[in-house]
Amino acid sequence: MSQALQGIRVIDMTHNQAGPACAQILGFLGADVIKLEEPKGGDIARTNLRDKADSDSLFFLILNANKRSLTLNLKTDEGKALFRTVIAEADVLLENFGPGALDRLGLGYDALSKLNPRLIYATIKGFGTYGPYSGYKSFEPIAQAMDGAMAVTGFPENPPTYVFPAIGDSGTGMHMAIGILAALQQRHRTGKGQHVEVSMQDAVVNLIRVSLRDHQRFGHPPPRIGNQLGHTVPGTTYPCAPGGPNDYVYIFAQPQMWKPFLGAIGHPELADDPRFATADARWENRAVLNAIIEAWTRHRTKHEVMRILGEAGVPSGACQDTGEVLADPHLRAREMVVDIDYPTRGMYQTVGCPIKLSDSPTVVTRPPMLGEHTAEVLEQLCCVEPDALVRLRDAGIV
Repeated sequence: MSQALQGIRVIDMTHNQAGPACAQILGFLGADVIKLEEPKGGDIARTNLRDKADSDSLFFLILNANKRSLTLNLKTDEGKALFRTVIAEADVLLENFGPGALDRLGLGYDALSKLNPRLIYATIKGFGTYGPYSGYKSFEPIAQAMDGAMAVTGFPENPPTYVFPAIGDSGTGMHMAIGILAALQQRHRTGKGQHVEVSMQDAVVNLIRVSLRDHQRFGHPPPRIGNQLGHTVPGTTYPCAPGGPNDYVYIFAQPQMWKPFLGAIGHPELADDPRFATADARWENRAVLNAIIEAWTRHRTKHEVMRILGEAGVPSGACQDTGEVLADPHLRAREMVVDIDYPTRGMYQTVGCPIKLSDSPTVVTRPPMLGEHTAEVLEQLCCVEPDALVRLRDAGIV
């Protein structure tokens, strides 16, 4: 079977996380993703947080599967000329350089769209290319701070807290993937490409819309509420055996699940207890009720609690640590955790494609070594002969 994005060529000029995450998901879906890097060093993520001296970092590897690597020195005239030839054969250019960086090289949207009117020029920035903050740089915690995410995360007695899942970086990348797919669909109708822009601030604002709703509902900033979800009881984390730092389970039983929940924990008699007869009553008496629930969970492991409640139709989830996630049999069965063999590292575990299409299989291929496909890509797209490639390498152009 063919893949959904087969025949789409993406030039990935991004580094670190947001852009590479976007390009990788497009690669999972079948696009030919060519990662364009500087000949010396490449993506800074190759060496950032390196844990093995002779191998690219795991940070780089988990974000750059399903790509080919092309090295070009865009500070040289010949490098720019080769780049323009590559762009003429591309469908998408993805970049996350500082504001104006590609324009100064003569490679901005206006210039490249004239060269290739069908090009989707995709730009990721911390605060976008216009607006009062457009000249500012950003990183994950800054995006969360500016968007209200930190203000609503954590416990009320503690400072605002950023969430470790990368809603600003990978979240922006996923928003950009949607934008690129929308632009490709519009190009299918019009024949014209366009400029697509996603900022980290915009992406995180989109993800915290419920908190923005609550501000308007109650007329003040929502307080930090820790793990409690609304006024539902049970609706938080509960400690489990044997009592380790991650031995917790999250339980959320909506009103219609109240009696099945009581049966599952061995307390059906509480269904007739007026203290817990309604959702409001359970909230008012939550200290007593939570103590009863905790007495039950403390004698069972988090996975045992999840199994018992799951079989009763009550939503719950073991608070798995990262090692448990990597070994999770369900994730393995769904190919969300897969094993990859990288030449200088050996086997490591990475994340697969979260999008499952019935008629479009996804295969995770290993990330490229720096410049591994330079000869292949330049021969394919620029008709560069082997002897010319030697000259280009000697001149530091590739």
